[in-house]
Amino acid sequence: MEFISPTVVIILGCVALLLFLQWKNLRGPPCIGGWIPWIGAGFEFGKTPLQFIEKARIKYGPIFTIVAVGTRMTFVTEEEGINVFLKSKEVNFELAVQTPVYRTASIPKNIFLKLHEKLYIMVKGKMGTFNLYRFTGQLTEELHEQLENLGPHGTMDLNNLVRHLLYPVTVNVLFKKGLFPTSERKIREFHQHFQAYDEGFEYGSQLPECLLRNWSKSKNWLLALFEKNIPDIKTCKSAKDNSPFFLKERTQGNLLPPRLETNRQIQGVDISQSTDLRVETALGTCAKTVMQALLDLLEMETNEQKSPNYGLLLLWASLSNAVPVAFWTFAFVLSHPNIHRTIMEGISSVFGTAGKDKIKVSEDDLKKLPLIKWCILETIRLRAPGVITRKVLKPVKILNYTVPSGDLLMLSPFWLHRNPKYFPEPDLFKPERWKKANLEKHAFLDCFMAFGSGKYQCPGRWLALLEIQIFIILILYYYDCSLLDPLPRQSSLHLVGVQQPEGQCRIQFKQRK
Repeated sequence: MEFISPTVVIILGCVALLLFLQWKNLRGPPCIGGWIPWIGAGFEFGKTPLQFIEKARIKYGPIFTIVAVGTRMTFVTEEEGINVFLKSKEVNFELAVQTPVYRTASIPKNIFLKLHEKLYIMVKGKMGTFNLYRFTGQLTEELHEQLENLGPHGTMDLNNLVRHLLYPVTVNVLFKKGLFPTSERKIREFHQHFQAYDEGFEYGSQLPECLLRNWSKSKNWLLALFEKNIPDIKTCKSAKDNSPFFLKERTQGNLLPPRLETNRQIQGVDISQSTDLRVETALGTCAKTVMQALLDLLEMETNEQKSPNYGLLLLWASLSNAVPVAFWTFAFVLSHPNIHRTIMEGISSVFGTAGKDKIKVSEDDLKKLPLIKWCILETIRLRAPGVITRKVLKPVKILNYTVPSGDLLMLSPFWLHRNPKYFPEPDLFKPERWKKANLEKHAFLDCFMAFGSGKYQCPGRWLALLEIQIFIILILYYYDCSLLDPLPRQSSLHLVGVQQPEGQCRIQFKQRK
């Protein structure tokens, strides 16, 4: 029997040592799979995903991987992992969401990756803090119109009430004045299809469309709606973002953005002395709607006919979170008598006796009512999205583990906001905690992640906050409201977007005299 030469033994030993060191260095986080390949933990995870995540954290620690439906999702829950999620150049937002965008809006991956950053910058600019003054009067007038249709009194499900008010307001402001249907039949049809699309969005982002027939039908109905209306949206001049009273207020210096306060002449026009038309021209009040600007950019950058698809994506992004946040905020306020009373006192001090006149909401008015904004932000904290995600491009080290490339790195704002280390008494609705946030500088509380973080935070966050503030002010000013049901539980079925209510919550409203 021949002996193995010492050289071969040394080589084999070195190879074994290298393999051992590589295995040790690439040791992944605890992995939760299943006995069925590809499905993995999909069945258990899909039943109650939020609870599944928290149970996994308690059992496995601050980092763990869930394998479900062919996807590896690695969750991080403490500082080191959160810092990697937010700051590492080895994780990417666009690559994480390109497949869901394709499945839910039929936007090809190559077009999405080519246009995403340019579209994001455009939308962020149109709806950023500097331009909010353009929307204040428009939102106020649109909400006035919808409240006039509400009638003097009634009882209905609060979620339906919010939808009936905010769906048309948002569509008419962001897309085109008059785009939202006005006939009862068409309104019902819009509600039916958008709600079906929204409720199935998470499943649509993961599963083939052929398995979701009803969801696919509503998706195609909405795409057809945009296909039909895109030519009108392109050619129609946008609604003036200033009503006569808004323009008058602004020309008196109350609503000018900072750069205009310090220089009351624009393009040679003295704002305080000019006619409405000249001021309108100088200030650019006939600026295009967000959708019109989006269409212009699509036309410049690509020959692909994907305008309806981007319209659908903008529609979902503008309604899917703002509507449930408005619902929960209003429900929280009405279910906390002391907060409700304080807000009513503030509204009366700013606008006079509630219900008496048609009021005009300005940016200065909003600054005098900080509790409303605190309530909205506290609501978002408590009903934050289940997850936000990044794709791992190259292996990243977190604690003693290495997360391999290809994994989706996941952060749960919902559970992060319930960590008492960051938010004392996390399960309580405490709007006063937002006193500590520097909201005048547009800064939130530390570890508040509902809008994402870093380069691609939600570009419409400030407009959504503005819309909900005005909604709360106007409905409480004109109507005496009370809940007829206890505050509903939140659904635990979804990870994408703001948590939805589980069950009905009826509201009784009566016009103030």
